[in-house]
Formats: sequence, structure tokens, C-alpha cells
Amino acid sequence: MRLIFAGTPEFAARALAALAHAGHEVALVLTQPDRPAGRGMRLVPGAVTALAQELGLEVYQPVSLKDAATLARLGALDADAMVVAAYGLILPEPVLALSRLGAINIHASLLPRWRGAAPIQRAILAGDALTGISVMRMDRGLDTGPLLAAESVAIAAEDTSASLHDKLAELGARLIVTVLAQLECGQLSAEPQAATGASYAAKIAKAEAGIDWNETAPAIERKVRAFNPTPGAAAIIKGVGVKIWRAGLSPAEGTPGAILEAGAKGIVVACGSNALRVLELQRAGGKKLVAAQFLAGFPLAAGDRLELSRKSTI
Repeated sequence: MRLIFAGTPEFAARALAALAHAGHEVALVLTQPDRPAGRGMRLVPGAVTALAQELGLEVYQPVSLKDAATLARLGALDADAMVVAAYGLILPEPVLALSRLGAINIHASLLPRWRGAAPIQRAILAGDALTGISVMRMDRGLDTGPLLAAESVAIAAEDTSASLHDKLAELGARLIVTVLAQLECGQLSAEPQAATGASYAAKIAKAEAGIDWNETAPAIERKVRAFNPTPGAAAIIKGVGVKIWRAGLSPAEGTPGAILEAGAKGIVVACGSNALRVLELQRAGGKKLVAAQFLAGFPLAAGDRLELSRKSTI
């Protein structure tokens, strides 16, 4: 097929690579403008931009898709379909309708569960057992379009947002190739989403990173996994900001936030019920360290406390 591809981060780059490998003609790649990053705040291309340049594909980085010139440029491509994956811009109705098969979105949840910007993190935070990829034909709503295909993935007990992202990105790349082949052969029709069970996956705010030790240990452990790699679950120890990157559960009990044990097997912190065993953490300005290494440079003992961080600490 002749395609327009719209996407920005690594999740989308996996799909673009699969489409190119499958022999589709990608007439244009739409992606977000390069963003400043690092200490020098230099403009850094996103994963899709970098891959498109490597593949020799034309890249277009508009700040909006609503102006007449952009609409004319996209319409002139005479594309069979627009494939969208984590693009980051709203597609106005004229863009949704400009290709023969419409705009087809790769979404990282089992719709209608977790419509919105952060389905991977929200699924982990909620303790969902399953997530997956939904491929849908886009309409004017927020992830409300009819489904062309869906496939589930189990959320493992140790999954972080990073590991689950990689599983879903690979699945999405595979599934979009299958869907396009079936559409081209007329073997696939779109089905409306279920009328019930919809939930909204709001974008993760940095303010959510702070750990409230009055919550249950399982809820806090899910937060640690959901916020790895970003923004990182945050706390304050002795006035110092830390990020907690890996943790387990302990049956111990105590005053929420109090350290019950600190040693080679981890730092056990009491929660609203049971306790969290912190296994890997990072001081502001420092490196990620396993608990034993952290304690060698920052001694802690039973009775010390972890406090709620009101902001991202690193």
C-alpha cells in the first residue's frame, strides 16, 4: 500500500520499521518537531525521525494539521491509508478522511479499556492482569473508533512500563502489518467498541510520582513499576530526594513511612498495610544502586523515615 505514517516515539518506530520491511510504500512520515534535551538543550530527533532518515523517507514535522497548506500536501499524496501510532497531535476530521481506507491507529490497550495518552502506565497502576494492542479505524472521538483487530498480552508481576512497552510495541508492529494485508484483500471489517468498560488513561503528571506511604504496599509496588522509566517513583529520606526503581513486597507491619529493616536484602518500609522492600534506588544527582550499595554511602537504620515527595526529585 501507499501510506502516510504518523508517529513520534520508539513505540511508533517499531511499527514504521515493520511496515517498511513488509514492502509498503511510505510516502510521507509525520512526526513531532525535534525537542530540546540534555544539559545543552540541543534539539534531538525522536525515534521515528531518526528511523525515517535512516530509511530515506521524507519527514514532515508540522506543529498542527489544521492549516490549508498541510491538508493540501497530505491530500496530494493519494495515500491508501494513514497509519498512526503515538503521534501526539490531534487529527482533524479532514485528515481522517483524506485516504482511501482512512486513518488506522495502533493503540496500546484493549479498547475501550484505557483510552488516552498513558494506557501502559495506567494498566500497571490499576493492577490489570491483561492489556494488549487494539488496531482501530479512527473517528473524531478519543480512541473511540471501531476495532479492526485486537490481541492481548499478560502483564507479568515484574513488568515495568519499559518492559511492557517493548512487548506491546513488537505486537503492534506485527499486528498492523497483518491488518493492512487483510484490509487490502477485503477480508476485514471494523466492529464497534464495547458499549461498557471504557476508562481514561490520563497523561502521567510529575506530581503523581510522590509515594504516599499510607497506601497499601501492593499499590506502591505497582507505582514503582508503572513509573519506571519515567517519571520514577519519588520519596524523601533525611531531606534527600530519591527515586525508587525496583521493589518487592514484605508482610511486615509498622507506621507508614518508617524503615523497619535496612540491609543487604533491601530497605523495608512500612506502608498503609504491609511493607515495601526497596531493592534499587537513586539519590538526586547519583546513580541507580542496589540497596546494599546505596546503604554503603547513605546509612539508614530501623526507625528512620521516608517522607512524601511533592515533586520529581531527579
